[in-house]
Amino acid sequence: MTDASFEDGREAPLNLGAEDSDDLQVISTLAQDAVFPVTEMKWQPPQRRFGLLLNRFRWEDKDAATRRDRPFERVQSVLVFDSVLSVASQGIDRSEKDMVMSLLSVDFEADEDGAGHILLTLAGDGVIRLKVEAIDVTLKDVTRPYQAPSGQAPHHPE
Repeated sequence: MTDASFEDGREAPLNLGAEDSDDLQVISTLAQDAVFPVTEMKWQPPQRRFGLLLNRFRWEDKDAATRRDRPFERVQSVLVFDSVLSVASQGIDRSEKDMVMSLLSVDFEADEDGAGHILLTLAGDGVIRLKVEAIDVTLKDVTRPYQAPSGQAPHHPE
């Protein structure tokens, strides 16, 4: 009998918070290429909260999947932005209920007072712009990982 190695275990579901632009870049990297239906965006003005239910590629598992020759995985995650004052978008037709969007990046543009705008850049020239008092973001996995339908990792030309 051999001892189990670290690679034999499954990583725990992600539950990350971001309170500054460096933290936000970690979340942006982990949420890159996540897909979501237009119907899974929710703006809650009284709570000053904007959220997305994403199908996120498990970038943190990509190397292990490649090494162990097993399928790449996705997982459903919630990406929540708190302290949101307003939400604006461009290039998104919310009346197209079947539209599926792909998240490319999450970036922060600071104002002088620590407030600013969080930009969610989508494939196809779509952008969601959140005016925020501060960076207060959570990325949390909410389901077990499942095999990526394409069977492949998203590809980005260098």
